[in-house]
Amino acid sequence: MMSRSARRFVVALFTSLALVLGLAPSNAPPAQAAPLFGHDVSWPQCPSSQGGFGLPMPPPSSQFIIIGLTKGLAFTENPCLASQVTWARTNGKPSHGYAMATFPTAAQLSTYRSQGPWSSSTRAGQLSNVGYSEARFAVASMNRIGFRPPVVWIDVEPRPAQPWPTGTAQRERENRWVIEGLMRGLRDAGFSYGFYSYTSGWQEITGSWRVPGVPVWATAGRLDYPNEALDRCTQASFSGGRVYISQWYDDTRDYNRTCDPYAFTPLAIPASTLSGPSMDFNGDWNHDILARARASGDLRNYAGTGRGSLLQGAFVGRGWGIYNTLHTPGDLTSDGAGDILVRDAIGNGNLWLYRGTGKGGHSARAWVGGGWDPYTIVAPGDFNGDQRADLLARERANGVLWLYPGNGAGGWFPRVRVGGGWNPYTMIGPGDFNGDGTADILAREDATGSMWLYPGNGRGGWLPRSLVGGGWKPYSIAAPGDFNGDRTADVVARDSGGSLWLYPGNGRGGLLPRLYLGGGWWTIDAIF
Repeated sequence: MMSRSARRFVVALFTSLALVLGLAPSNAPPAQAAPLFGHDVSWPQCPSSQGGFGLPMPPPSSQFIIIGLTKGLAFTENPCLASQVTWARTNGKPSHGYAMATFPTAAQLSTYRSQGPWSSSTRAGQLSNVGYSEARFAVASMNRIGFRPPVVWIDVEPRPAQPWPTGTAQRERENRWVIEGLMRGLRDAGFSYGFYSYTSGWQEITGSWRVPGVPVWATAGRLDYPNEALDRCTQASFSGGRVYISQWYDDTRDYNRTCDPYAFTPLAIPASTLSGPSMDFNGDWNHDILARARASGDLRNYAGTGRGSLLQGAFVGRGWGIYNTLHTPGDLTSDGAGDILVRDAIGNGNLWLYRGTGKGGHSARAWVGGGWDPYTIVAPGDFNGDQRADLLARERANGVLWLYPGNGAGGWFPRVRVGGGWNPYTMIGPGDFNGDGTADILAREDATGSMWLYPGNGRGGWLPRSLVGGGWKPYSIAAPGDFNGDRTADVVARDSGGSLWLYPGNGRGGLLPRLYLGGGWWTIDAIF
């Protein structure tokens, strides 16, 4: 008699062989939601007269289809997009779309660098605007034929015809800026989105960018063993996001399966990737300011416009006066949305986490530790280079500074000492203030009012400090991230008269002339 494990192997082998032949299995397991099996198509399925290879369309057994919008590169269109969409509708196949992401040529950068929501004063803003334009081009293709899929996947993989620059951390950051532009362009057009890639390609292009809140369509390539595509559903994905669909291919077709419990239903639009040590609280891809009213303890979100100004405060909640520390540390829980971290004013220093929704709200608080009273807390973002939000905590008794590395699940790994003598300073975590891609700290010397930049080395330590400027003694300071849309970290400061000022960062460790944000902020006792 055949053993249970042997039977499972034979069933798995038979199922995989049936899939490669384009057939859906007749005995799909009924766990949570039965997997669906489908295909993806694009310009290679076009006739040779339209520039394709004449590859076959999916067989009748296919349960869904993912249709390519581009002809291998951004700013191109699949020449038979309309006919493939018509085929899917005629045959009753639910459909997604996918669009290629590509690094711009010099001509494309020149054409599209200012055609997006970011300031074109920096290279980061220019590249993000190009990515945004890539998304708009793909959306225009869909609009012309009335194609409105619930999800558009962003295809990120090496393209020999228009290579991604690789090999350095700076090039990987630039590639991310392009991809972020595509994400925002799809979001602004009302589309949910996710990433299609594979581990080595994603690593080469983005430096293994961790984006846990964005859905994943993971490819296994050519199958090396029968269950490889199924394994892509359960293995950690290339970006840390949940895998909803896995893919494999042969010389004739591309094959796909849904991953339990996903049933090819619409996906929610992910939160933006602009969390960092500050955050986009309402999900519009602009950094915001959270502020607590001194008299009432009400918390309000002052949404940034992305152009260096604020919208009217939106009510977030009551009862926040019981806390003596409030921070926006970034995404502590790896769900893609920025969180709020607070400490009780009375008691044993309980620390609480409010998970952000990415839509201007938060969940019920969760206790994440006690005994934090002796510390002054700073939220630096990712300080040790593992792409998870961390905390810095200074012991007020002796000025020793500790790094509490975030574990990505709302907690911390064991602390590490990162310096002493920090008591004379008020510290804020602006993110990457000098443009080298690592999180930094700005520290105001309270006795003199001098502001110092302490650059992080990306490994939990420091590079030599540099003077940013003097005269900061009268101000309460906070770090909102990129508040004026040029993709560089900024500072906000409230003076003794209650006026709020934006000090834009120049991306090189310095500041540009300040801009007036508004008055009446003396009624606020916490800005973060």
